[in-house]
Amino acid sequence: MLDPLSPSLADLEGSLHPHLAALRSKNPVAWVESLGGWLVTDRATALAVMRDFSTFTVDDPRFSTTQVMGISMLSVDGAQHGRHREPFVESFKSSAVGPHFGEWIAVEARRLVESFKPHGTAELRSALAAPLAVATIIEVLGLVDAEVDEVLAWYRFIGEAIEGINAGRAVDASAQQSLAQLRHHIDEAVQNGNSLLGQAVTTLTEEEIFANAAVMMFGAIETSEGTTAGTLLHLLQHPEQLDQVQNDRSLVSAAIDETLRLEPSVTLVDRYATTATELSGVAIAEGDLVSVSLAAANRDPAVFDLPDQFDIHRHNLRQHVTFVQGPHRCLGMHLARLETQIALNAVLDHLPGLVFDQQNSTPARGLVFRKPVAVTALWESSTKLP
Repeated sequence: MLDPLSPSLADLEGSLHPHLAALRSKNPVAWVESLGGWLVTDRATALAVMRDFSTFTVDDPRFSTTQVMGISMLSVDGAQHGRHREPFVESFKSSAVGPHFGEWIAVEARRLVESFKPHGTAELRSALAAPLAVATIIEVLGLVDAEVDEVLAWYRFIGEAIEGINAGRAVDASAQQSLAQLRHHIDEAVQNGNSLLGQAVTTLTEEEIFANAAVMMFGAIETSEGTTAGTLLHLLQHPEQLDQVQNDRSLVSAAIDETLRLEPSVTLVDRYATTATELSGVAIAEGDLVSVSLAAANRDPAVFDLPDQFDIHRHNLRQHVTFVQGPHRCLGMHLARLETQIALNAVLDHLPGLVFDQQNSTPARGLVFRKPVAVTALWESSTKLP
């Protein structure tokens, strides 16, 4: 059953795209020994798996976020999924996030840019993308007195724990301590009946609110930080397209979507077969792990011409599956888009002569959660924003 092209975990953490392309061209559903399950690499089969929760479920004790955070909307299907998700749906609709959070995010983004503009250079993931993502979800969830640096540290430890589960490791003490500290702030937010979390007490238990809040916090930071950092990286690597976006801000959304397609922040989503079935002619046994590679589906040459190229004028760039399809479609996708759009405009508005510092930048890495390690830029510095 072992596929000779089966990549190692190191392959999937690093330069994964050639390995995924090789798998997809040979067999879009292949057994990958390092993952301990089947890997789906073409878009059509990926959509079929994500949309069919009765055959391919998240409701399994092996699911990584369940082991780390507990049972949440991310790890149940059917009626239970609806019960966990419903208390938060209205607040994350596209019609809600802009009016409720747009101005706050814009002020915070400008403050961050103002803090490093005089230096003439910055590593934009750590200086802008990460702190903006963390500060925003603190505001959204109502985590009173939570500091950006401490939440960012918890997020890193929790993320390492989830990746560790996928790599066969146990949850370590640092992640457990981070979860306990996060629990304290979430419990305080629940006591505030006007907060997003406080309003969920009529539907969910305290344990369920904690698990869902932890998932929302983690997902919001992961998606927003990765998308903002990735979009900045790709534009800096393609200065002609950066100039086009600078001169026509209607292209900002296209740049974001092309980044979401080319390098999604979450590369894998796991499902478990509830019954013996078949995918692309391959027999899947009941209980088998079926991992959908969003990264591979987004570069399927049957759908996207020249799929490895960054092209903000691509006619079908919004056909990516980065935000997942089916009942587990990303709850925070509109917030992530809004954050990235505001962050990009802040950079374009206030950092003139922006150029890429390739020597001090490092491309994306990660097994499940993937983002640029460093995105460094240079610009014409001045002492104050205009």
